[in-house]
Amino acid sequence: MAPLSARTTDNPVEKIAHNPGCAQGLEWIEHNTRWVTEEQIRLTEIAAPEMNETRRGEYLRTLLESSGLKVRTDKVGNVIGERPGADSSVVLIAAHLDTVFPAGTDLRVKRNGDRLEAPGISDNGAGLSALVGLARALAQSRISTSRTIVLAGDVGEEGEGNLRGIRSLVEEYGSRLFAVIAVDGPSIEHITTQAIASRRFEITITGPGGHSWSDFGAPNPITALARGIVQFSSVPMPDEPRSSFNFGVIEGGTSVNSIPARASVKIDLRSEAEPELARLEAALREAMRAALRQEIEAANAPPDALGLTFHSLGSRPAGKLAENSPLRETIQSVDRYLGNRSRLERSSTDANIPLSLGIPAVSLGAGGMGGGSHTLGEWYDPTGRALGLKRLYLAAIALAGIYR
Repeated sequence: MAPLSARTTDNPVEKIAHNPGCAQGLEWIEHNTRWVTEEQIRLTEIAAPEMNETRRGEYLRTLLESSGLKVRTDKVGNVIGERPGADSSVVLIAAHLDTVFPAGTDLRVKRNGDRLEAPGISDNGAGLSALVGLARALAQSRISTSRTIVLAGDVGEEGEGNLRGIRSLVEEYGSRLFAVIAVDGPSIEHITTQAIASRRFEITITGPGGHSWSDFGAPNPITALARGIVQFSSVPMPDEPRSSFNFGVIEGGTSVNSIPARASVKIDLRSEAEPELARLEAALREAMRAALRQEIEAANAPPDALGLTFHSLGSRPAGKLAENSPLRETIQSVDRYLGNRSRLERSSTDANIPLSLGIPAVSLGAGGMGGGSHTLGEWYDPTGRALGLKRLYLAAIALAGIYR
């Protein structure tokens, strides 16, 4: 099939693409992107909120089994399909099952011209459907590989999941892992080779509570929390290493005319460097302790009138793929062959876990275009989907090696 740019004879991917079996898989991709899109719609409309990905996983399992893979569901809920190779080393390609949207969210996909609109349609409906398309293309290829290819829909990537799915997969396959590709979202303009570290906390302040009139002046946990949020928000964020924070959820109180007995906030801290992340955590703790003291002093209350607790919701480690890694060289060779321009990026994905352990890993997009991630206005446009699928397909075969 014709490449999207001039081929170079020294690119090893060209030889792989010309293999008759491999060419059959590429041909399948060329003519079946509409089927992949329809499966993306079906997957997206099956709810998969944090910690409750079972139903979506069950449907993914039927799709992988229909492609001839031996499929199982592990103890944490990962759906794992294996395509055995000649030896025991493994190329793991994973896409997360979960979304950030709570149970009860309207997930019906709406068509708006070429756009598909629904919460989770891109993140990670695009990745999951690409996993399904990859399984079908590999089945059509009928080639044997040296390494085993494992396709997995994993749990716990979003929110408070703390990457529990990929942690379990990495623990299971361990030293057998030759390379890991996390398929997340649609964009094929990047190769994520650096993992951004993050720490997530729930901060809770408790107090005596009371009536808004008769107990006016008593220390208020919501007010104390607000003081702490404002104080920490004034902490300078460095440009290098790039760092960020987000207060994402705040809760507390029972009625408008009651002084709350409890208030809590959830915060996400991120940085390209672990030492900076530690500095931010220390600054956050100090800001909240200072806010507690200020609220108690303002109320002229006893020192122990308010309580403060920090609860860890998860920690994502940092890591970076070596510049001379065969995995990076392979992806870039595939991009050159396909005429796809890509840049190196950094992000927080399933690739964090293997990268932190020195296992070669990247995160790639599935193809197409998308936007509005993590919002109710999320959208996906399948234009260009075939290029993304071919990229994943050729990378998988190049990494696994054609067995002769």
